[in-house]
Amino acid sequence: MLTEFQQQMANAVTNLRPGEVVSFADIAAAAGRPQASRAAGRMLSQSMDTLPWWRVVYSDGHLPPCNPSVQAERLADEGVQLNAFRVVESPLGRFKKTKES
Repeated sequence: MLTEFQQQMANAVTNLRPGEVVSFADIAAAAGRPQASRAAGRMLSQSMDTLPWWRVVYSDGHLPPCNPSVQAERLADEGVQLNAFRVVESPLGRFKKTKES
């Protein structure tokens, strides 16, 4: 059974579209608790494949140490550009290239 906060985080992750990459802090903020990024990471680490966990990374773009090869492969399949297990650019989300970039 998920707490209300966990359910809100799960909803935020579920609503991510293919190629949309955000940070753990982004997920926590979407659930109303921006300082709870570790809680978001903990929940996703236990979600197996029930949530698209691979679309959530550290705020600097680095992939977490759990299954980085699997995560990198899934992100690349969605059009995300990576370099050394770090998101460089994504079609959507935090790492989307802006026109000024």
